[in-house]
Amino acid sequence: MKNIKKFIGVLVIVLVGFSSAKSQDLILIQNAFEASYAYETNGLYTKSIESIKNVYDAKSYEMNLRLGWLSYKNGSLSEASVYYKKSIEIMPNSIEAKLGYVLPESVLGNWDNVMNQYLEIMKIDPKNSTVNYRLGLIYYNKGDFQNAYKYLGIASELYPFDYDINLNFGWSCVKLGKNEEAKTTLNRVLLISPKDGFAIDGLKQIK
Repeated sequence: MKNIKKFIGVLVIVLVGFSSAKSQDLILIQNAFEASYAYETNGLYTKSIESIKNVYDAKSYEMNLRLGWLSYKNGSLSEASVYYKKSIEIMPNSIEAKLGYVLPESVLGNWDNVMNQYLEIMKIDPKNSTVNYRLGLIYYNKGDFQNAYKYLGIASELYPFDYDINLNFGWSCVKLGKNEEAKTTLNRVLLISPKDGFAIDGLKQIK
């Protein structure tokens, strides 16, 4: 019985010590994030990054996401992509990490990577207005007006009175010869932005 009590006593001490260590680690991490935010507010991105790297854990979604954002703001685009990819690997369904990843990749001109990531988001959230709009724009700029119409159309259903969405959807209709839909959409743009030159030019092209 004495041996059992002794064992339990030692176990309690070990567990209390472990819990205390974990608590100290959490405090250090929280302090690191707090300092990082303060540095970021003042535009000191290198110091903001260093604050997180001082407590960095490669398995931490939050740290990788934070470092992805800070590296992007600091102009370290390739490094930002690496951190965002780690975030995605840790939490594959994270839309915020995927949207973060496309920031440096778009600046780097890696449009295939951007599109692939958008399409991955669509599998998770097919009604995501931001992604539908951006995909629509990419396809429009590629001259793929059918896909532009598809994705911009979904975005317009979600945000029927948004200027950018309606203007680009209206122009995709013009390009595809969907005249009645183009008229309706571009005239809606004129309600949002009266005498808008882009909308008027689109209407002039309708035969």
